[in-house]
Amino acid sequence: MPELSDVLASLPRLKLVAFLEGCKQAEFGTVADLCELNKSTLSKAMTVLEGAGYVAVRKGYLGRRPKTWLALTDHGRLAYHEHRAALAAITRMGQQTEASTLPPPSET
Repeated sequence: MPELSDVLASLPRLKLVAFLEGCKQAEFGTVADLCELNKSTLSKAMTVLEGAGYVAVRKGYLGRRPKTWLALTDHGRLAYHEHRAALAAITRMGQQTEASTLPPPSET
């Protein structure tokens, strides 16, 4: 069975990785807005994910304005896919368990 990622156990980190799964890269402010994360929370999530090798961070300028771009690494993509597969497996176990633990129909 695939394993859940402890790194993705935090909702802000999971949101960030799920968002980046859908695009090649994204600008920090855009991610904050669309994922509904304040910049401080996003910054902390980004730092943890970068440290785990899940997210690549690139800093640069757009005109004279400093910008930060985020991208999911291959390692991060694999971890996210395994995390999703583990969640799906847990759901399937719950579905199987529910069927086997239902009380028998009452006879009236």
